[in-house]
Amino acid sequence: MTGTETIIGRARRLLQHSRRAVVFTGAGISTESGIPDFRSPGGLWSRLRPIDFQEFLASDDARRLAWQRKFELDDAVGAVQPNAGHLAVARLVAAGRVSHVITQNIDGLHQASGVPAERVIELHGNGTYAVCLTCRARYTLADIRARFDADGAAPQCHCGGWIKSGTVSFGQAMPAFAMRAAEAAALACDLCIVVGSSLQVYPAAGFPELAQRHGAGLLIVNREPTPRDGIADVVLHGEAGSLLAALTADV
Repeated sequence: MTGTETIIGRARRLLQHSRRAVVFTGAGISTESGIPDFRSPGGLWSRLRPIDFQEFLASDDARRLAWQRKFELDDAVGAVQPNAGHLAVARLVAAGRVSHVITQNIDGLHQASGVPAERVIELHGNGTYAVCLTCRARYTLADIRARFDADGAAPQCHCGGWIKSGTVSFGQAMPAFAMRAAEAAALACDLCIVVGSSLQVYPAAGFPELAQRHGAGLLIVNREPTPRDGIADVVLHGEAGSLLAALTADV
């Protein structure tokens, strides 16, 4: 038996003994679907600087540029599908082993993999639709793009409010409902499974810490070391898809 197999065995036992696990995911679970880690050196954000929320509110030029860059990023990424890691998480939810998925990602791939929307807590919003900042009406990106391509103007809602991608921008407050839901899930779980997160982006990274402080086990699955590796119960280094597939093979 190899060392990796031994560690996976330990991770399986940790999962088997859990009655209410929570999965916490970061960019690393989606890179295997072809979505780049925008924050990494040389990533798309180094060439297409995100527009700060206050800039978006204050300037029509900034609003137009924000939408232009949103569509450029979408075109660069292209169509994506859930990968083996997303599907493994969905199996855990369907089997009743995982109560919620707390995610830093904005790609909607957990929902696309079969996780019910009410079980997904999106800390940074969702980039697959747009929303009015005033009345919260939701719009499809296809509708917004057609309008933007037609006249190049920053789109406005029927109520007069500005329409923005459903993501949380730099300088924008974290969604209060999602933060409360993530806190409740972290406090209630007996195991937190971190997948594809560096655990360095706060306040999101505080939820695995909160869960562990309140007695939950901590299982980390990530390509690179994280600041929490030394106090985790089990750490698996490698690609999330193959490791989660092995971890959930008997679910």
